[in-house]
Amino acid sequence: MRRKAVWSALCLSLWLVGCSFNQAPAPVSQARVARHAVKAPAAMPVWYRIRPGDNLFRIALEHGLEWRQLAEWNGLDDASVIRAGELLRLKPREVAAPTRQAATTAEPEAQDAEPAEWVWPAKGEVISRFDSSGGANGLDIAGQRGSPVRAAAPGRIVYAGAGLRGYGKLIIIRHSTAVLSAYGHNERVLVSEGQTVKLGQVIADMGDSDADRVKLHFEIREYGKPVDPMSYLPG
Repeated sequence: MRRKAVWSALCLSLWLVGCSFNQAPAPVSQARVARHAVKAPAAMPVWYRIRPGDNLFRIALEHGLEWRQLAEWNGLDDASVIRAGELLRLKPREVAAPTRQAATTAEPEAQDAEPAEWVWPAKGEVISRFDSSGGANGLDIAGQRGSPVRAAAPGRIVYAGAGLRGYGKLIIIRHSTAVLSAYGHNERVLVSEGQTVKLGQVIADMGDSDADRVKLHFEIREYGKPVDPMSYLPG
């Protein structure tokens, strides 16, 4: 009886193993779609009160906007002329002015399609990773001076310059209504604002502008909020 029980248990185990081999894996395409899903905030601010040390370029990046839009909506001929304490419009002028008590809010705009594919923006060792507590807004990738920096996804160049302290020569690409990517510390910028770029197109040479070593600082932002680039990049 004991041998029969052992034999029955062995047969059951083999049957269970066989069943596990026959199970289909989770669809890769669905996993990637869920990975890239972007959730819009419940309400987008219409007005922003300028703080000491702010500049138009940083405000635009932190709200997922284009600095030229901000300049136009606020009637600014010179992007460098903003004053702490004043209200900056984050929506077109059709939006009503805020009350004295609080800033007005508006529902988020419809989101256009997200890129279907992403690639790594540079080859090299990842020496610093994203920290959701605010320690790091993206990845730092080490490399050789002059190494190619590539567009991680197709989009349009909305910023190319050195107006944001801590980023050096910076490029920002808009990929959709919701998503931007940023590429900092470049040696040489090879694109200009308004230019459309393709997936993997070389946009800069890696460098150490405003950095302590040669590296690429890479960020992805959803509606202006930094998110972990690893959730977008291929494994």
